[in-house]
Amino acid sequence: MESRPDRGSLTAFGGEIFTPFCLDGLAQYALDNMYPFCMITLYSMGRKRKILDASPTSSVRHRAYMCIHRKIANGDLKAGSAISELDLAKELGSSRTPIREAISQLIAEGLLEQNQGGGVFVVQFTREDILDLCELREALEIYALSKVARLGLMRPDDKERLGQLVNAILVLKDELEKSGETALNADQMTRFIAADFSFHALLIGLSQNARIHKVVNETRLLMRIFSMRKQGHNAADLDRIYLQHKDLVDAIEHKDAAAAVQIISPHLQESQRERLEEFDQHKREASIRNSIPAFMEIYHPFAS
Repeated sequence: MESRPDRGSLTAFGGEIFTPFCLDGLAQYALDNMYPFCMITLYSMGRKRKILDASPTSSVRHRAYMCIHRKIANGDLKAGSAISELDLAKELGSSRTPIREAISQLIAEGLLEQNQGGGVFVVQFTREDILDLCELREALEIYALSKVARLGLMRPDDKERLGQLVNAILVLKDELEKSGETALNADQMTRFIAADFSFHALLIGLSQNARIHKVVNETRLLMRIFSMRKQGHNAADLDRIYLQHKDLVDAIEHKDAAAAVQIISPHLQESQRERLEEFDQHKREASIRNSIPAFMEIYHPFAS
C-alpha cells in the first residue's frame, strides 16, 4: 500500500518540495490533493486566497509552464489559440529553450497540440473527446469510491475535511439567496469549481491508488478548463449537489459501497450531460457568429 503524501508539504515538478502554509479547511485540502501548481488560487470559507510561487528557485521552465497553464485556465488563451515561443520568452525575460521545454510538457499532457507545420495551439476538444473523458472519469471514480467505502478507508480527519467542502456549497447557496441574484457569478463559480473538484479529488485520493488519482485529476482538470459554462449554478442546483455530496460521505462512513455507487452514478451522469450541453451551446453560438458576416455581405440589410 502506498503511503500518503505528508500534509505539511507539497511535492511537485521533479520532486521539489514546497514549504507548508498556515491554511485551513479547503485551502489546506487543495494543497494536499489538487493538481500541484506553483501558483494556486484557493478559496476558503468564502475568502479568496492567492498563494504565490512557494519556491524561490523555481526554474524558468516551471514559470513558463505555469504561465501558459494559467492563461488557458483563465481564458486568455482560448481553444485553438496559437502559442508563440517568442512572445512568452519576452514576457518572462528568458531564452526560448525553457519555453520550448514547457510547451513540450503541455503537449504531452494534452493541453496543447502541434500541427504538421510545427505550430502549437491550445487543444480544441470534440464532442467525442468530452464524452470519452466523462466515461473514463465515471468508470475510475466509481471504482475508487466503492473501494474507499468497502474497505473503510475514510479516516475521521478525512470526513472533517470532506464536510468543509460539502458545507462550502451551502455557503455559496446562502450568498446567492442573500444577493437576490438567480445564479452564481463568475467569482462564485470559480469557488464552486474549487470545492467540487477538491471534494471528488479527495475521495479518489482516499482509494490510495496513485495511478487512478493521477488519471482522474488530469481529466477533471481538462474538463474544467474547457467546460465552456456561460451561466453559474442556481440555488436548486447547489441544493441538489450539496445533498448528493452529503449523502455520499454518509454512505462511505457506513461502509455502504452499493449506496455510494447509487449516489455517485447519477451525479456523474448529470455532470456529463452538463458538459455536453455546454459544448453544444458553444458550437451553436460560434456557428451563429460565423454566419452573421456572410448574411450581411449577401443581403446588405442597411444598404440605401
